[in-house]
Amino acid sequence: MLTKKMNRFVGKAMHSYDMLQDGDRVLIAVSGGIDSLILAWLLHMWRQKAPIHFDLTCVHIDMGHSDNQSGPAALEVRNILDSQDMQSVIIPAAWQPSQTIDLDDDPQKDVCFTCSRSRRKQLFDYARQENYTKIALGHHRDDLIETFFLNICFAGNISTMLPRQDLFEGRLALIRPLAYLEKKDIIQLGEKLKLQPVRTPCPASEITKRGDIRDFLENDLYQKFPGAKSRIFSALSHVRQDYLLKQDHNAL
Repeated sequence: MLTKKMNRFVGKAMHSYDMLQDGDRVLIAVSGGIDSLILAWLLHMWRQKAPIHFDLTCVHIDMGHSDNQSGPAALEVRNILDSQDMQSVIIPAAWQPSQTIDLDDDPQKDVCFTCSRSRRKQLFDYARQENYTKIALGHHRDDLIETFFLNICFAGNISTMLPRQDLFEGRLALIRPLAYLEKKDIIQLGEKLKLQPVRTPCPASEITKRGDIRDFLENDLYQKFPGAKSRIFSALSHVRQDYLLKQDHNAL
C-alpha cells in the first residue's frame, strides 16, 4: 500500500534516527486518529519484513471512560486493532477535560498542554512498568512544522519535535516513524486501507493554539507562497547558528 516515495521517506526517517533495534519492545500510542492508526499498521507491516525482531503493543489512553467502563471510542479503537491482529491495551485517562472545563464560559481556553502532559505521563509510567524501550508516536511533517511555529509564537524559542528523542538516560526513546510524511499522504493511505479514524470524546479537541497555527499555515502562508512547506521543513535541519542572536534577556 505504501508508494515508493512514502516507503523511501519512512525508511529514511527510520535509518537516519536509528529508530528500531533488535529486541526492542515498542509501545505504540494509538489515539484513534488516522495518524496513529496508520502508524500502528505501518509498524506491524514493517516488522514482517524487517531483518530484526521487535515486539509491538498498541496502547490507547481512554478519555471517555466512566464507572470503570471503557468509553465507546476506546472500544472502537480496540476493534480496529483487533481486526489487524494487533495486541492492544486500554488505560483509563487519569485526567479528563470534561471534568474540569466549561467551553461555554471560556471557548478559547487551551487545555491541550495539560491533557497531553497527563497522557504522556501515563504512557511513560506504563512503559517503565512493562519494560518498553520505545514509544512510537504518530507525528508527521506537518506536526513538526506546526510545533516550530508554536514554539516561536508562544514559547519564544526556535525548536520542534525530534524524529527520535532519548529520555531517562537512554532507557526509553520516543520515535516518530512518520516524521517525513505529509498529512495528506497519511490520509490517502488511510483511504486505501479503509481505515476510519475514531473521533475523540474531548470537548476541546478543535479549540487549540495548534489548530490556530494549522489554519494560518494551510489557509494563509502556504496559499500565498507555494512550496513554502517543503522549504520550511528543510530549514529545520539547516540552521545557521552564526546568524542567530546571542541570548540577551536585557534586550527583551
